[in-house]
Amino acid sequence: MATEQAAENYTVEDLVALNPYNPDILNDLEKFVNEQVSSQTYNLDANLSLLRLYQFEPERLSEQIVARILIKALMAMPGPDFSLCLFLIPEHVIDLKTASHADNIIPQMKEQFKTLIVLSHYLETARFSQFWDEASKNRNILEVVPGFEQAIQAYAIHVLSLTYQKVPRPVLAEAINIEGLSLDKFLEYHAANAGWVIEKGGQSQVIVLPRNEVNHPELKKNTADTVPFEHITRIFPVLS
Repeated sequence: MATEQAAENYTVEDLVALNPYNPDILNDLEKFVNEQVSSQTYNLDANLSLLRLYQFEPERLSEQIVARILIKALMAMPGPDFSLCLFLIPEHVIDLKTASHADNIIPQMKEQFKTLIVLSHYLETARFSQFWDEASKNRNILEVVPGFEQAIQAYAIHVLSLTYQKVPRPVLAEAINIEGLSLDKFLEYHAANAGWVIEKGGQSQVIVLPRNEVNHPELKKNTADTVPFEHITRIFPVLS
């Protein structure tokens, strides 16, 4: 009894840190995934621990929980989270070709994982137009996780900032899937809070994005400038 009461005092993070392979924490980890969804928080380590436990306890695998983990991982791009999670999911769960009713996996769930993999590919290759088209066809899968659209828009802006110094309004609109008055408000917000500058460019607007070391290579520090002088002086005796 005392042991149970002590265990209740641990957070999920504590349980994962103490023994990530303990099957007794599987239910706690599943609840924690749902908590991440409802509170719009994220814990990759806990989710990876749950997927590892599913490998040892395949009969306890929840397709709904796995799908939510993958959606949250997509929202973490450009991090490698989606690939890390996908690697730990049993092949029979995501491989439509090897699926059978004997797997006790609902066929629609199989299709769900296939959709998430396709969406991941579109994001990794910056094919945002195709991504939003596919996402619109699968709202029932994605809308269960609040904040998904906003997270992908942030990722799209990140990609654009690595490519453009000035991005045409139509290119931005396609990447973040916002148009018209909604895009006007979006631009106004980022101009006020994120350092964007809106310029007139011919018949359309051009958005000047904040400078970084990728879209403005001249900002990159010279390696020699970052090496302390005392480190250089230590090299001279070795060279002589």
